[in-house]
Amino acid sequence: MSDTDDPKAGWPLYEVFIRGKRGLNHVHVGSLHAADDRMALTHARDLYTRRNEGVSIWVVLSSHIAASTRDEKDPFFAPSADKIYRHPTFYDIPDDVPHI
Repeated sequence: MSDTDDPKAGWPLYEVFIRGKRGLNHVHVGSLHAADDRMALTHARDLYTRRNEGVSIWVVLSSHIAASTRDEKDPFFAPSADKIYRHPTFYDIPDDVPHI
């Protein structure tokens, strides 16, 4: 079957993020093609939450995601190194403060 015979050939690519029952954040779990947002949500539910492990699904068009590249890793993140106030290295943290 060629790409022109495949009805999904023109469908956009979506990235799928799932938040688990015990999680606080959404995690990227994969990608899928769908004709529209509603279909992407339905297919994501069917594909990635078969065992009822999710409580929330996000689908995002891949074309709408902007990301840094590996080549710009050092120059892109370098400006944050000169702001020492962002790093709690000179604060006294009490022993009874959790998760730090």
